[in-house]
Amino acid sequence: MIRSLRFVVRAFFLILLLLSGLMTAAIALPFMNRRVQDAVTKAWSCCLMLVCGVKVVRHGTPVMDGPVLWVANHVSWIDIFILNSWRATSFIAKQEIRKWPVIGWLVARVGTVFIDRGQRQAIGRVSESMKSLFERNICVGLFPEGTTSDGLDVKAFSTSLFEPAMRAQVTIQPVALVFWYEGQRSGKVAFIGDQTLVGNIGVLLSARQVCVEVFCLPPVTQTGQEPPLSRAELAARVRDAIRSKVVVQ
Repeated sequence: MIRSLRFVVRAFFLILLLLSGLMTAAIALPFMNRRVQDAVTKAWSCCLMLVCGVKVVRHGTPVMDGPVLWVANHVSWIDIFILNSWRATSFIAKQEIRKWPVIGWLVARVGTVFIDRGQRQAIGRVSESMKSLFERNICVGLFPEGTTSDGLDVKAFSTSLFEPAMRAQVTIQPVALVFWYEGQRSGKVAFIGDQTLVGNIGVLLSARQVCVEVFCLPPVTQTGQEPPLSRAELAARVRDAIRSKVVVQ
């Protein structure tokens, strides 16, 4: 009974929040300057976490000014909004996300760059988009696992999209997302397998005591490295840093 009531109440407020987000993105957002857009994105993302019953606990010192590449492990569709609630971020996301109902349209409106891995030229186009974002002092978010996991470990990284940040000599900061459910590490709300977006939202809205710890870890740079780190070496260091927080020791 309580579980059903929790779902109904959260679903009601989620619908209201999504409608407000759609109206803001369609009508007001195009007329806002970047600073105001970022503030609105952060506030809306914070509201989404509140409505979904997700407690976000932040650790570390994020790069909050200037261009930066945030590299994070990937567990759920809410990862984008968890990070956006800290600093407005333009994400590199797989093309399939654009087709998600409502959510896909919203993330597209706030600057998400979509990549179609089935096209040969996709990496080149996304690299150019990342370069443009860095030149505008925007934080870019990357999930190099390429897919979601249960959040209890970190999958292998694809290294190709580290290259634009390396060429631009932009700071690369590892970010670890650690999910808890009822006080224990769990993949309960992970968006994995054959589960649909609607199905995962249903699980999240019904769940209680969902907490996500966000660890902004020390940046990984090539400064002072002789010889310079290769793309694979840099990606490996970032992944190791994230795994140090994600994997239970």
